[in-house]
Amino acid sequence: MHILVLTLFPEMFDAFWSFGIMRRAVEQGSITAAALNIRDFALDRHHVTDDRPYGGGSGMVMKPEPLAAAIRAAKAQAPDARTILMTPQGRVFDQAAARELADLPGVILVCGRYEGVDDRLGRDLIADEVSIGDYVLTGGEVAAMAVIDALTRLIPGVLGGEDSAERDSFSNGLIEHPHYTRPPVFEGAEVPGVLLTGHHRNIERWRLEASLLRTFVHRRDLLGERELTAEEIDILRRWHGELAQLLDKTKRY
Repeated sequence: MHILVLTLFPEMFDAFWSFGIMRRAVEQGSITAAALNIRDFALDRHHVTDDRPYGGGSGMVMKPEPLAAAIRAAKAQAPDARTILMTPQGRVFDQAAARELADLPGVILVCGRYEGVDDRLGRDLIADEVSIGDYVLTGGEVAAMAVIDALTRLIPGVLGGEDSAERDSFSNGLIEHPHYTRPPVFEGAEVPGVLLTGHHRNIERWRLEASLLRTFVHRRDLLGERELTAEEIDILRRWHGELAQLLDKTKRY
């Protein structure tokens, strides 16, 4: 996959490409990654990329000419890449969106600054708009890094284990189960016994039930958005029965 970032601060990405999963993805050729400096495409001698907004108001707006030239240069490098503007008005980025983008041959992420970009860019040069949440950042760089990280880990071979990404939170519409490692007892708290048995079926059942419980407690909305499996329905019905018994018991007092 080709990943190109258009930004006023390409140096921000130097470290991002150089560590952890991102470094592995680059070194093994799963992705090619680069950041282009939008200022390099400004034609005036001062490389101005922003100007006052028409109609007045506070702040500055990114000029369309340098951005348009930068996008066209990026498209020349990656003709099949989708051009995406990081903006609060975009569709909310989630795991499903990460999967969608991971299947593309490439992405060009445009990082806005100031009050935003000239809206005329969206007519022909921007194919998609993405937001990582309902809050305001200083610029699109951090948002772009989040998108790149999320989609890169879904590219086959990047994480090493074939099912690593499949077990992540939100991959199947549930919050991931708790994780434990050595020592078996830490400050009086023990690892759940089932994880020490080596009985794979029981361990998987425990993990599924723990995942359902975490999702119910922390993100109940997710359960209403997915089709439950037969095993998940069986677990929920058992919970229902146990809760009914508990409620009946409390009525006696």
